[in-house]
Amino acid sequence: MDLGLKGKRALVTGGSRGIGLAIAEALTAEGAAVGLLARDATGLAAAASRLTADGAAVATAAADVMDPPALSAAVDQIARVLGGLDMLVANAGGTVGSGNLTSAGTGEFTATFALNAGHAAELIRAGLPHLRAAGGGAVVIVSSITGMRPAPRTAYAAAKAAEIQLAATAAAELAPYRVRVNAVSPGSIMFAGGSWDVFRQQDPEAFETFLSTQFPHHRLGRVSEVADVVAFLLSARASWVTGANIVVDGAQMYPSARRFG
Repeated sequence: MDLGLKGKRALVTGGSRGIGLAIAEALTAEGAAVGLLARDATGLAAAASRLTADGAAVATAAADVMDPPALSAAVDQIARVLGGLDMLVANAGGTVGSGNLTSAGTGEFTATFALNAGHAAELIRAGLPHLRAAGGGAVVIVSSITGMRPAPRTAYAAAKAAEIQLAATAAAELAPYRVRVNAVSPGSIMFAGGSWDVFRQQDPEAFETFLSTQFPHHRLGRVSEVADVVAFLLSARASWVTGANIVVDGAQMYPSARRFG
């Protein structure tokens, strides 16, 4: 299916690896130009080299998404290089510290919010003038099924729930500007060097138990399976989808291998 993304311009945070890089690959395969934003300049260079090898138009900017002025400057930088922006993907996220109320250090809960929902809001705020200049656009926030089904880590779960609500509320607020906003909530996704890959290597027995008891299809998801949904939501093929949260989890049951207590 041609998604009609040829010539469109997208910015992806956390775009140097994992789900973010897979989203960039899906978008460039459809003919879009992509801006990658992450902290690690070396990782960005490697990701850009991988994409440009296939002839894609790619821009990069190294910035900490938890630093709003740096994030805004990086958004403007990428918009200048690409000649504007039509699409935003708030993919960066994670947990700062232990993540649970009973074990978190001072400020870690707040920092986790800033890394997830906070950065997504700042990305939309910084990118909105560019989307409006383009006559409208689309935003996808990459949340998690942990934002829908309580599980460790508490701070991450609450922040991801906030991202789902942010997408729904921003969709209503930005509708007059012809900007659609949706959330995508992946389940557990496997990729080389990711947290589940590390967990599988460190505790193969616990990983196999998790795999055999929580996944009807007896496998974790693939980054491409999330990326394809994101690409669709960003496209005009999803023109009447906004304010939604699309779950991409293969009917996963409990969202974590961790348990409280």
